[in-house]
Amino acid sequence: MRDAELGSRRVLLRADLNVPLSGKGEDRAVADETRIRAALPTIELLRERGAAVVVVSHLGRPKGRDPELSMAPVATRLGELAGGDVRLASGVVGPEVAREAEALDAGELLVLENSRFEPGETKNDPTLAGALAELAEVYVNDAFGAAHRAHASTEGVARRLDGYAGLLLEREVRELTAVRDHPRRPLVVILGGAKVTDKIGVIERFLASAERILIGGAMCFSFTKYEGIPVGDSLVEEEGVRLAGEVLRKARDSGCELMLPVDLVAGRAFSADTETRELNGTHVPEGWMGLDVGPRTVASYAEAIAAAGTVFWNGPMGAFELEPFAAGTRGVADAVARAPGFTVVGGGDSAAALAGFGLADEVDWLSTGGGASLELMEGRELPGVEALRDA
Repeated sequence: MRDAELGSRRVLLRADLNVPLSGKGEDRAVADETRIRAALPTIELLRERGAAVVVVSHLGRPKGRDPELSMAPVATRLGELAGGDVRLASGVVGPEVAREAEALDAGELLVLENSRFEPGETKNDPTLAGALAELAEVYVNDAFGAAHRAHASTEGVARRLDGYAGLLLEREVRELTAVRDHPRRPLVVILGGAKVTDKIGVIERFLASAERILIGGAMCFSFTKYEGIPVGDSLVEEEGVRLAGEVLRKARDSGCELMLPVDLVAGRAFSADTETRELNGTHVPEGWMGLDVGPRTVASYAEAIAAAGTVFWNGPMGAFELEPFAAGTRGVADAVARAPGFTVVGGGDSAAALAGFGLADEVDWLSTGGGASLELMEGRELPGVEALRDA
């Protein structure tokens, strides 16, 4: 977008303002403004260039026009942070919205209603994409967190206007691609979360290029179950067990060390008030569930992280939202924050954990995209990015 002619033109900016809200009705407010702040540099540059900006984003997964998922509180907070005139449109598209967009002066912002209020958004409906394109003369996509979706506001409209990458999307692609294709060695990849199926593409990609992959979270139980180790009442993805077996076989033939937990913290139930115990190993007794990696695992993972030239982390080590089971994720977060190498953390729960531990500013790049960052790391094309290449 730095190269685009933007002065005195209307720009349709696809931002990722899908933020959590608190409260109900008129008391609704933005609970976490991280994504709004991430969009500010692009908005500020557009306004400096004299553009009038029409902002489009989705918010949650509404079923129809749900007032609880209106963009109103987001527009209010954006106005407070951007320090300018920010208005909320009467809808997503339509004659009245078109008049509201045409009335914008240079530097003014109009926030469209939740793009998913329109059923054609997630279907990449060409009629909706065309109506969005009529609101502006230039398209800028800065919504990396939604770039892996071929939706009307991310892919369809980009093929109807001159399209450019916003500052955030540009840096996301640059930083993540550098880790994937040209990392400083050794490369250590940390993967957690619940499902092996969600991470199988990333695991297989990095088995061929990373020096170490560290596994945590409930996905580790697919590996231990495959190896015949009892998992008790732990969360196990059955399809993941078969995939874990394939990963273990591929790891043996690769130059990558696949590291699994060597101890666990277990609870009787998924609750902050449950009885807990440390397990000296990964055998989970009946009536117990593994909810975090143990201290020996954290120590071995921290040692690997400290020796890395590049670290990529996506997914927590356990149920970090419950204090008795937060130590594993906190320990890994501390190690990543202290790591001398280049550190990149994928979005979603990993980013939330870093923020909760006060460590968000201690890594080199904190991605705003969970699913998008994983797909990019796998080597898959992101529709929202590819549409800009063709624009």
